[in-house]
Amino acid sequence: QMICHLWYLAWYAAQPCLFYLYRQAEGFKEQGNAYYSKKDYSEAFNYYTKAIDVCPKNASYYGNRAATLMMLCRFREALEDSQQAVRLDDCFMKGHLREGKCHLSLGNGMAASRCFLKVLELDPSNREAQQEKKNAAALLEYEQMADFAFEKQDFRKVVYCMDRALASASACHRFKILKAECLALLGRYPEAQSVASDILRMDSTNADALYVRGLCLYYEDCIDKAVQFFVQALRMAPDHEKARLACRNAKALKAKKEEGNKAFKNNNFEAAYLLYTDALMIDPNNIKTNAKLYCNRATAGAKLKKVNKAIEDCSNAIKLDDTYIKAYLRRAQCYMDTEQYEEAVRDYEKVYQTEKTSDHKHLLKKAQLELKKSKRKDYYKVLGVGKNATEDEIKKAYRKRALMHHPDRHSAATPEVQKEEEKKFKEVGEAFTILSDPKKKIRYDNGHDLEDDGGFDGGGDAFIYFFYQDWQAHH
Repeated sequence: QMICHLWYLAWYAAQPCLFYLYRQAEGFKEQGNAYYSKKDYSEAFNYYTKAIDVCPKNASYYGNRAATLMMLCRFREALEDSQQAVRLDDCFMKGHLREGKCHLSLGNGMAASRCFLKVLELDPSNREAQQEKKNAAALLEYEQMADFAFEKQDFRKVVYCMDRALASASACHRFKILKAECLALLGRYPEAQSVASDILRMDSTNADALYVRGLCLYYEDCIDKAVQFFVQALRMAPDHEKARLACRNAKALKAKKEEGNKAFKNNNFEAAYLLYTDALMIDPNNIKTNAKLYCNRATAGAKLKKVNKAIEDCSNAIKLDDTYIKAYLRRAQCYMDTEQYEEAVRDYEKVYQTEKTSDHKHLLKKAQLELKKSKRKDYYKVLGVGKNATEDEIKKAYRKRALMHHPDRHSAATPEVQKEEEKKFKEVGEAFTILSDPKKKIRYDNGHDLEDDGGFDGGGDAFIYFFYQDWQAHH
């Protein structure tokens, strides 16, 4: 490089007019160097540009301006200057080194490696080139690992690899977009949006960044806005396959969901159930929308008396979104309907802890009461009647059950069977004693403890009491 510089000096000295221009360019370069030393890179850039304008065939001026552009993080422009520098002087080692660093910062590991190998050809002991060559090899390895992980849908691994790659390739939009896409697929939408927005601030027409912005909105169930971004991305890059697929899925998902909602409102629950099922098959990665679809299908399923299926759908919704209050409420109601009161209490407690409203408190209290009542003897079940049975229905059921379990009907049975029937006969009497007495029935229905009432204390039907006493006297 010193020989080259002396050659320029001799050549310009032989031509006075050109020698003046050379000295002027050198003056600009020295001023650029001074500003560069002060870290005033913008001014340094201006003076190196002036030097290039005066002497456009000097490799070192392009090399210096490339270094300045790198400090300003304008790596694409720095790459162009570095390449121009080595075109003018293929032995310009700093030019090759800077070109390699620019390729590395922009995520092109292969091109970076070639540049660092060129430096090592010129200077085999160059430690900086040796280290940067290792960085380029590591970058290629992380890129390969990320591609493999993406195919396996191991999105956390991709984010890890891209973080490591971006430590060397800080200006690589491709790596940032891949990281942002995987963050969106992991449900980390604010982080994904932040990365995409940073790129769009620098390049508002970047189709990949527009796609990721749309993807975040799509996964947050803002489907109309998402479609706008997908359409914009396709306008910038008509062959953007991911944006095309996401746009198609978004439109299909919205249409199916709306069809299901319309069918449900028209009380066509079977059709709604099938439409929600179809919608769930469109995109398994859309967690938030699918959670809503599972909950909607659970509501339709409950209307169709598919209570166990409804519980399963609610559980799937909660698995996708454990903050989804509506799914907890729907599942709790299904548990209540199937008398699984402990599970209902657990869900209502979760809801009330999250949203302490009076309605949620009332639902929790009701479930707790039903749980308490379920742990006692169920006199309605003993008589085989519903909880809303009338007085006449209770009497009829009592007579039927009393006759069914009457000891005299089982006098020829084994002692074990007689004992069991005696027990059931007595339970029928207890049940009738409580449910035929309006005050006791109210207390029982409200979950009060009736032990203090004396239970089977003669306040019930005299027939069963005396019949039972007479039977005991003769056995």
